[in-house]
Amino acid sequence: MKEAAAVAIGGAATLVPVASGLLVWLDPLNSGGGEGQSSFSRITGLESLPADGVPRKFTVIADRQDAWTKNPKVPVGAIYLSRSAKGDITAFQSICPHAGCFVEYRPAKNEFFCPCHNSSFAADGTIKDPKSPSPRPMDTLAVEIRGNEVWVRFQNFQAGHREKIPTA
Repeated sequence: MKEAAAVAIGGAATLVPVASGLLVWLDPLNSGGGEGQSSFSRITGLESLPADGVPRKFTVIADRQDAWTKNPKVPVGAIYLSRSAKGDITAFQSICPHAGCFVEYRPAKNEFFCPCHNSSFAADGTIKDPKSPSPRPMDTLAVEIRGNEVWVRFQNFQAGHREKIPTA
């Protein structure tokens, strides 16, 4: 009886520090990683974005962390930026909200086109084709102007939903 009690107490006393150590060791896997999703990233200077309203594609460069691996200043996605004659800047995610394919801008038709389901979006991101399977317009992103620089809060959203749901 004494031996069984000693084993039980010894096991309980050992379990607490082992479990604590395991939780600390696995913490990066539970932290969600930082893929530039919650902070703003510098995209370009205002001089690179003419006020003609034509969208231009830019690569988003940000720090990426995946569990224990940190990768500074790597491409994390792409966006389209357009600047109106009034100076308003709009940022669109380059991924179609229907199935997650990359959209391309067609200057001749002044539209965005998704080759995966032949759907088109107007230059303002609205659904152009009423038969489009896309559940929502193109996803917009938050934009800040800091001096002469354009900063965007880059996010990915779940495809196939009517509402914009950020990915984890």
